[in-house]
Parts: sequence; C-alpha cells; structure tokens
Amino acid sequence: MTATEHGEREFRFCPHCGGAFNSRILKEGEPARLICDRCRFVFYLDPKVAVGTIICTGDHQIVLCRRAIEPGYGRWVFPGGYVDRGEKLEEAAVREAREECGLDVELEGLVSLHSYRGRTPIIIVWAARAVGGELKVADEESLEVRTFGAETIPWDDLAFESTGDALRAYFDGRGSGSGTRGLGKRRGGRGFSLDVPPTGDGT
Repeated sequence: MTATEHGEREFRFCPHCGGAFNSRILKEGEPARLICDRCRFVFYLDPKVAVGTIICTGDHQIVLCRRAIEPGYGRWVFPGGYVDRGEKLEEAAVREAREECGLDVELEGLVSLHSYRGRTPIIIVWAARAVGGELKVADEESLEVRTFGAETIPWDDLAFESTGDALRAYFDGRGSGSGTRGLGKRRGGRGFSLDVPPTGDGT
C-alpha cells in the first residue's frame, strides 16, 4: 500500500504535526496503515458512505443522470452522492436527489447495499417516488437528466458496477411483487438486496 488510497487521494503528511507518513503493517492480517514518522499518529483510511435513489415518476419511469464528471463521464447513473459527516443517511439521499435532478422525493424502502473489494465507497440505495420539484439538470455534475422505462434502461452505458447491480435488484423486486433477499457476488462485488415495495399498478 502506498500513500494513495485506491488512486483517489494522496496523503503524504500528518495532520497533527506535519511529519511525513510511512506505510507499515501494525498487526498481522490487517492492511498497512499510514503512520507519522515524527509523532507516531496512525491515519486510518476509512470507507466513504454514498447514497443513491432509484426514483419512480408518476408515469412509472426511472430517473437517470448522464454524468458530466469523472469517473463515468458521459454515462448514466441514478441520483446519489456522498453522505456528509453527521448527516442522516435518509436525509442525504433526499438531498442528493434534489441537488442532482431537481426532484423532491419520498423514500419508500431500501433496495440494496453494495461494497467492492479494493474500492472505497459503501453504497446504500433506496427506492423513492417523486413528490414535487421539476426534473432538470440541477447542478454541474450532470450533462443530461431524463427518464427511462424498464425496457429502455441503457444497461451497456451505466457509470458504475453498483448502478447496474442496484437497478437489477430494484427491477427484480418489482417483478416478484415483494422484493428479494439474499447475498450475491458479481465480479468481486457484494450486494445485499432488500424488499422493494411494488408499485400501485402491481408491476
């Protein structure tokens, strides 16, 4: 392990004393940690928690955003983002939906949880319904925002592995009428699918 965490951000110096970090194994079986050579402070690189919402509109379409930033530039993803420190998960999901696609949403239930070996984020995905606002490109992170039916989801042009995994869990749950439960692995990832309430028309 180097001072770069999965290529996302490089940490070189201690936030306590400004000394240089070095990477060392503290305990057998654990990953290497960043340790300050001067004050011996241990800097733990923890996971990042992200939330997402699969939003169903009044005409039973799903909202997706086409990303204007890397990673995943030009590809499609449901609204979502990182949870702020001290913020409730549910409040973060509602906030991200409003910030990214202009819609006010009501959460209806958890769809799935995702983590992947060697990657920083833990992703928590809710089913939601639009209750207000205006569907639009609401910030600089999206090139386009639009709705898709189940048969028109751009499966080959989704931004992240978790995007496809969560959408499959969502549609599997709707198809069964009561949702799915169980652990499943896909290409080194892990997802946990939870009950998704059926829509009003039984689909």
